[in-house]
Amino acid sequence: MKVNESLLILVLISVTLTTVFSQNRTPVLRQDVPLDSIRLSDPFILADKATATYYMTGTGGMLWKSKDLKKWTGPVIIAKTDPESWMGKSPMIWAAELHHYNDKYYYFATFTNREVKIDTVAGNVIERRASHVLVSDKAEGPYVPMKDPVYLPADKPTLDGTFWVDKDGKPYMVYCYEWLQNLNGTIEKIELKPDLSGSIGEGKLLFRASESPWSREKSNDKIGPNKVTDGPYLFQTGTGKLGMIWTSWIYDVYTQGVAYSESGTLDGPWIQEKEPITPPNYGHGMLFSTLDGKWLMSLHSHKSSNGRNVRVPHLFEVDFSGNKLVIGKPYIP
Repeated sequence: MKVNESLLILVLISVTLTTVFSQNRTPVLRQDVPLDSIRLSDPFILADKATATYYMTGTGGMLWKSKDLKKWTGPVIIAKTDPESWMGKSPMIWAAELHHYNDKYYYFATFTNREVKIDTVAGNVIERRASHVLVSDKAEGPYVPMKDPVYLPADKPTLDGTFWVDKDGKPYMVYCYEWLQNLNGTIEKIELKPDLSGSIGEGKLLFRASESPWSREKSNDKIGPNKVTDGPYLFQTGTGKLGMIWTSWIYDVYTQGVAYSESGTLDGPWIQEKEPITPPNYGHGMLFSTLDGKWLMSLHSHKSSNGRNVRVPHLFEVDFSGNKLVIGKPYIP
C-alpha cells in the first residue's frame, strides 16, 4: 500500500465516522438490535458478572448492552470528558475499552482534538491524539477523568491503549505510537499508577510494525512490511505464554496477526507469527469469556462500499488452552 493510499483509507474512515465521534450529538436509543445490524469499529465486550450483562463499546464513545449477546440496546454516551482539558470541547473517541480492576471500571480510549495540530510530517498535518483513561463505579458509566491530565507525551500521536497487569504485579497501558509521525508504527508500554489515575515514567518500545512477517505495502515501487500498528490486545495461554493480537494491512486488506513474548512478560522479546491469525478483512480483536464460561473473540469486519468503510462487529470461537491462540468458527449467539 502506498502512503497516499493509506492516508486515503484513514480519511475515508474519519469522514464516515466523524458524525458519531462527537459527544454533542444525542444518539437515538434502539432496542433488540442484532449484533450484525450494528455498525461499530473496534468492538470491545465486557462480560460483567455483577450485573449479568454484556457491555460493548468501541469507536465513537457509545455503549451497547445485552443480556445474551443476541439482542442489543443502545447506543448511549458514557464518556464525560473535561472541555477545559487538552481534549477540547468535543473530542473524537476511538477504540474504547472497558476494564474491571480493583472494584472500579476503567475506560481506556483514544481521544483526538482536531483543533490542535502537533506536527507536520511528509506534508501530513498531525492532530493532537492520545490514549487516556477514565473511571466509573459502574460498568455502564458515566466515565469521568481522574487525577492526571495526560498519560502520554503531548507531542506524539498515540492510540488504541489497552490494559495489562504484568508478572511484576504492576498495571500497564500498552498502546500504539502512530506511523504518521514515526513512519514505522510501534507498540509500546507505559506503567500506570496503582489506581490507574496516571502514568509513571516514560513509554518503552515493545516492537515495530516493520517486524511483521505477514503485513505488506508497496512504497516507491518497493514491497515491504506495512507501517501501521493497530489494536493491540494481551492474553495468556493455558501454558502461561503471553500473547498479543494486533492489526495492520496486507496492501488494502485489513489483517490481524499475533505475537508471543519469549520471556512471558511485556518486555519480550516479541516473536511474530508468520501468518495472520484471522480471515482477511477482519481485525482489531479482543478476547472475553461469556457469562457461562465460553471464550470468544470480538472484532470487526472491514469492507469498502461506494467510497465508505463499513465495519460490523463479529464473534469467533477461540481456544488458547494450549500453547497458542487458535481461532475457530464464527460464533452466532
